[in-house]
Amino acid sequence: MTRTRIKICGLTREQDVDAAVAAGADAVGFVLYPGSQRHVTPQRAAELASRLPPFVTPVLLFVNEDAAKAIAALAAVPGAIAQFHGDETPQQCRESSGAGRYRFMRAARIPLGLAGAGFDLVKYASDFSHAQAILLDAHVDGYGGGGKAFDWSLLPPAVDAHLVLSGGLTPANVGDGIRQLRTRCKTLSVDVSSGVEADARDGKTVKGIKDPGKIRDFVAAVRAADAAP
Repeated sequence: MTRTRIKICGLTREQDVDAAVAAGADAVGFVLYPGSQRHVTPQRAAELASRLPPFVTPVLLFVNEDAAKAIAALAAVPGAIAQFHGDETPQQCRESSGAGRYRFMRAARIPLGLAGAGFDLVKYASDFSHAQAILLDAHVDGYGGGGKAFDWSLLPPAVDAHLVLSGGLTPANVGDGIRQLRTRCKTLSVDVSSGVEADARDGKTVKGIKDPGKIRDFVAAVRAADAAP
């Protein structure tokens, strides 16, 4: 059975870190981009990451961050890897990850609708060949966490990279995403943020506040997809 690895992103509270770990997440993400409603400081990310048990990876999300600041944040969180989610070039990713000192993922912002067919993911993965993985997210205003899903069927049939599927994932659709993409890459992981956030009284989700029940449902849906033939 293939095991799809799971990242829960946009965590801001101790209880949400604990809920992600209890549900079986392989990684947790902290957004260090001040423009995000899920933003935490590097110091807060280090506090939250200190709760993690062995073999759960902390991921620090940066958007066009100064290289020295990114390296300092990574140094403050043992075992952390970077996720570059802005307009960083391959060279800037190398510099901001300490020239190979820290591993990193590079986000690919896939256009919504039929325009997604025009995104050359094979070339993108080649350009960022030093990345540990390419994270696939929908291209929305701002950077990530928009809760929008791009058209997975438009991606190339074969990509020579580890891929992380993100963008609008929920317990209801993650299984379909896994089935569509897991044969198109070296390995497939999934990353969820808005899809496991708590509901407010007006029915909208609260950015940065997670629902432990939704986290459990998401992990269960991934494991069900892994068990399917």
